[in-house]
Amino acid sequence: MTLPSLRESLEAHGLMAKKSFGQHFLLDLNVTRKIVRLGQEGGNSFDGQVVIEVGPGPGGLTRAALESEATYVLAVEKDARFIDLLTELDTAYPGRFGVVEADALKVNEPALLAERGLPPQAHLVSNLPYNVGTPLLIKWLTGPWQPKSLTLMFQLEVALRVVAPVGDDDYGRLGVISQVLCVCEKLMDLPARAFTPPPKVDSAVVRLIPRAERPDARVIHNLETLTAAAFGQRRKMLRASLKALGGETLLAKVGIDPTLRAENISPADFLRLAEAL
Repeated sequence: MTLPSLRESLEAHGLMAKKSFGQHFLLDLNVTRKIVRLGQEGGNSFDGQVVIEVGPGPGGLTRAALESEATYVLAVEKDARFIDLLTELDTAYPGRFGVVEADALKVNEPALLAERGLPPQAHLVSNLPYNVGTPLLIKWLTGPWQPKSLTLMFQLEVALRVVAPVGDDDYGRLGVISQVLCVCEKLMDLPARAFTPPPKVDSAVVRLIPRAERPDARVIHNLETLTAAAFGQRRKMLRASLKALGGETLLAKVGIDPTLRAENISPADFLRLAEAL
């Protein structure tokens, strides 16, 4: 079956992007195919795997994921207006596609997969809505369900924070949590003009691959607490910003100079602090 273009599908259903949902559509299938291809490099193939996509909108990334060797693509869309349009993809890819109307922040991914008889793990691919990108990433990083990989598009400033090295101006809480739990890589930049309607900022695609050794839930919770305190007062020395969490005593336990600031502490050292807390 030959599918209409994404623009034709939008016009046929009388659909436009909704500002309240942070929607900016990527309608160039060459770009969406490149995102899916880059997400699979380095031995991270979707071949024989399940892919979950959040916020598919008109389905540009969805089509690219379905063109891959993934066995099944499950789309999670909050905007009910797009369900009928997306459901049409099942005709072109019978038995390989499903869509559920739900808020990804509240979704129980293992339950969604189990309901369809799919394995409990999946790769995540998404052009994330700008207004919920960071909360969704934190959910997937720190929650009980662990994706096999995450190929995600953010506004550029968020993408830079995810991959920023220690000491960089963009280095902060998001980068520490992301890098402790995953190997993070920025794959490509996308100018605002690539989207319909164009946002006010550029975007970038980041891939995160969970590390083989994952800290337990207690340590992850401690990491969230420590980074919130340390970067919440990032101009203060650690002995002051972490005072309520043990301050100099905690820092001495792991051999970290208490006069340093959060921006000078590597993800590995934040992990050691979280383990010691």
